[in-house]
Amino acid sequence: MSKNKLCTPLSTLITRTLTSSTSIFPPHVNKLPVLHRASPSPHPTFDHPHSLACLRFSDKTFCSKPAAETQRGCCWSCRAVPCSAPFLVCDSCRCVQPIDGSVDYFEIFGLERKYDMEGENLEGKYKEWQKKLHPDLVHSKSQKERDFAAEQSARVIDAYRTLSKPLSRAIYLMKLYGVEIDEEQTISDPELLAEIMDIREAVEEASTPEALNLILSQMHEKMQNWSNAFSHAFQSQSFEEAKLAIRRMTYYTRVIDEVVKKL
Repeated sequence: MSKNKLCTPLSTLITRTLTSSTSIFPPHVNKLPVLHRASPSPHPTFDHPHSLACLRFSDKTFCSKPAAETQRGCCWSCRAVPCSAPFLVCDSCRCVQPIDGSVDYFEIFGLERKYDMEGENLEGKYKEWQKKLHPDLVHSKSQKERDFAAEQSARVIDAYRTLSKPLSRAIYLMKLYGVEIDEEQTISDPELLAEIMDIREAVEEASTPEALNLILSQMHEKMQNWSNAFSHAFQSQSFEEAKLAIRRMTYYTRVIDEVVKKL
């Protein structure tokens, strides 16, 4: 044996041993997660079946900040995942959330996308949201949350006003289904034009509250009839018939507003 081989450094022998071995773990022991370090980032990531992005404790799920930035719905304050929809107020920390434009007006009140609202208690649901979102209730919070509360409160008010009136509810429903309504469209139906002229003349000549109330009663009846017509057309997705009903409802609503101003 040569002298050079006898003087081989110990570090070299150790390196040879490690590189020649297929594994330093016994077969029954799982390997630890491998760390991958990307050059631009100082923080390692883990190839592991258990993600650290969301953790669940006591039936509540929390997202790490990076996950919350990409996962829609996490609370901006405590990173909790919402337990219910719509996510206007966090169930965990009670912080008001920013507006989510993908949530429509029906979803805000937990309602189906339908025209008939009988028995839905829209007003009660509106008041419940106002209790949680009114800006006066968050005056001691951060400016960020106060801004969120003001925006959410304004949107809930607009949603309530839209859904509480038959005409605006009908137009909004059609919009959700991709059908735009031109409320200023010129009337070309001869029958409707003749009816409009007669009603305008009657309103102008009405000089007593009794006469105006009679016209008002007639307009409400016509409004109800065409509201029913819209409901049937919408349910059957006969959108052209639905648009015709909306045109009639638009005109009768204007007459009603005009008569109310004169009373």
